[in-house]
Amino acid sequence: MMKDQSSAALGFNKSKIRSFTQEQGTLNTAPLLLELSNVSHSYATVSALKGINLQIRGGDFIFVTGASGAGKSTLLSIISGELPPSHGSISHGIDKLFVTQVFQELKLIDNLSVKDNLRMAHDPTVYKNDNEFMEVMTEMGKVFGVYDALHRKVSSLNGGLKQKVAIMRALLPGPNLLVADEPTSALDFESTKKLYDVLAYYNSKRALSIVWASHNRELVRKFSGKMAHLEKGILVYSGHACFI
Repeated sequence: MMKDQSSAALGFNKSKIRSFTQEQGTLNTAPLLLELSNVSHSYATVSALKGINLQIRGGDFIFVTGASGAGKSTLLSIISGELPPSHGSISHGIDKLFVTQVFQELKLIDNLSVKDNLRMAHDPTVYKNDNEFMEVMTEMGKVFGVYDALHRKVSSLNGGLKQKVAIMRALLPGPNLLVADEPTSALDFESTKKLYDVLAYYNSKRALSIVWASHNRELVRKFSGKMAHLEKGILVYSGHACFI
């Protein structure tokens, strides 16, 4: 586990968040981070998303599911701000919303070491100095099981380790919202469960909101969280996974 003093360095709000769904009949009092209203997106003549309405609140852990081509990656790109919607609107509920991403293609620099890839996440506005950053990075490396690989080149790692490094890089700057596109595609179920447990810790203890895309709806149903299920670019279900 991270040392308690690291939470300030990671930039997470330690205040407790009450977050209940409308399905439970109780008002959700967690802060609204992002709201998509009637959002659609097209690539030339191909309609990738159609009339999406979705809210993301503080403390949310949302799994975006759907078959290949359902629009998951497009939705995540719009949520992260990487891609503007063709139609509809996006509103921010807080000032200076900070979103980081884990891409399907990971976007690591293969000829650099794991440590040098992670150092690119060093934000001097988040950490007091380089020593504090290195301490947090080292502890996180132990949590994710990549500590022994910190000095290895990324090109020498297997797919599972690369995915963990990419997730660490996204966590180190201390975002409000983490957007992850198929972050466990190279991991078996046990490794996926361990990674989920780590992210669930950040979600519940550090108030980190997470949007995690996966094509495997049955796998997602084994975890605790909400589900947003897409079919051919349409959001057909939004709620708790246990209800579908």
